[in-house]
Amino acid sequence: VQVVESGGGLVQAGGSLRLCCAASGSIFGIRAMAWYRQAPGKQRELVARITSLGSTNYADSVKGRFTISRDNAKNTVYLQMISLKPEDTAVYYCNVDTWTQSDYWGQGTQVTVSS
Repeated sequence: VQVVESGGGLVQAGGSLRLCCAASGSIFGIRAMAWYRQAPGKQRELVARITSLGSTNYADSVKGRFTISRDNAKNTVYLQMISLKPEDTAVYYCNVDTWTQSDYWGQGTQVTVSS
């Protein structure tokens, strides 16, 4: 099983980025896909999550700025981020959660927002 993120980078405050995460391999019954982030010296936190039925939830700090979407046929999840702030700077990780209670993580992609 591979979970691969892409789309991170350096952007100025107020800018936008789109993250992509593709899961491949022997994954059966994906229940949900999510984005987490971890800033230096802080715990990893949930940013956004989307279930197989399309239900979403977001961290309060990103509501109205980030949008999670998913292509079930491709086992791919996206995170559109607008109005980025320096406090959004972190390594963003993709998580895949299955109905068999397996849990997969990507290697992370760095997002840096300069002020």
